[in-house]
Amino acid sequence: MARVINWLRQTPLDTHGSRLGHADDHPGFADPAYVRRRDAIVAAAEGHRVGDPSPPVRYRESEHSTWRTVHAALTRAQEGRVCRAVTRAREAAPVPADGVPQHEEVSDRLQPLGGFRFTLAGGIVPNKRFLGAMADGYFHAVQYVRHPAVPLYTPEPDVLHDVFGHGTHLCDPWFADLYRTVGRAAARVESDDALDLISRVYWFTLEYGIAYEDGQPKAYGAALLSSYGELEHFTRADIRPFDIPELVRLPYQVAGYQPVLYAVDSLPRLAEHLHGFLDDFDEDTRDRHGLPALSERGFMGRPR
Repeated sequence: MARVINWLRQTPLDTHGSRLGHADDHPGFADPAYVRRRDAIVAAAEGHRVGDPSPPVRYRESEHSTWRTVHAALTRAQEGRVCRAVTRAREAAPVPADGVPQHEEVSDRLQPLGGFRFTLAGGIVPNKRFLGAMADGYFHAVQYVRHPAVPLYTPEPDVLHDVFGHGTHLCDPWFADLYRTVGRAAARVESDDALDLISRVYWFTLEYGIAYEDGQPKAYGAALLSSYGELEHFTRADIRPFDIPELVRLPYQVAGYQPVLYAVDSLPRLAEHLHGFLDDFDEDTRDRHGLPALSERGFMGRPR
């Protein structure tokens, strides 16, 4: 499931409540000039080795403008909707507001803070590589910017999701430790079954997790932090108590916003849940916990 973000098939609402249309009709897929530009940037990821420096990208002014627009909108949308620890981390994160940063310039400032660097991705990365790289302090990130015509909705993860969303986490030692916990578990196993379990837990926590603060649900997952629509919508989702045996069975919804979210009682409890499940994770974890086999788990949506 790694790098499969649910907006790949969404038809979300815009800020006025109108449908934005099917993902295949989004200019990010339908505009040939944009696709050529994205593909040219993605080409640099071919054969890239984890840990090698990301090549610089000469971003266009339109891409810098899109970054500024989305950065400002997300910062406003997060007000009152995210955990206090996230707000503190965002304020400390080396993520500029005035233009698209290079991977290496952000990584050079992230590493002393949380011990992480970005490593280049072109899109979908297999679970073993994506999750396992976190054990060594590397997070896979793309470099392309979403289409400027619809800046608050992207049908695929882009540099704003990776650098703004995950960069907020990775500058904070507490969050960075959770990423490494996921990575160490993935590094110990090889089977698709075991890696899928880790990926689902990662998905409903560090991507789409929420926690209660002062009796209210607040976002902390990076996919929520980097999605204007999700920030506006997540409190209307079916919010359930965090439960690993349930969430690994949940069919993955590929249309609309994330319909089901799992909430921890408080953000500190997240660390207890993840360390408790992942610190001794191995190929026998599924059987020890009585969890379903991969073939019996809810279908997880795949990209086009």
